[in-house]
Amino acid sequence: MANREASETCREALAESFEALVEKAISTGWSEQEVALALTDLAETYLVKVGATVIIEDSIYSQLAFERLKN
Repeated sequence: MANREASETCREALAESFEALVEKAISTGWSEQEVALALTDLAETYLVKVGATVIIEDSIYSQLAFERLKN
């Protein structure tokens, strides 16, 4: 899991681009609520993808460790 300082640094690095994305979407006619819901959906989808990758990698690691213990 990322530490708080790294998370804050990442957030700061992304903030300007994120705000520009939001402003662009709103300027093309989407409401703030529509933009917020769309970004939330995209973020959730990304979290699921990352979470699935972590679960799969941990599962593989656990299987390898179990196989080593058996031998």
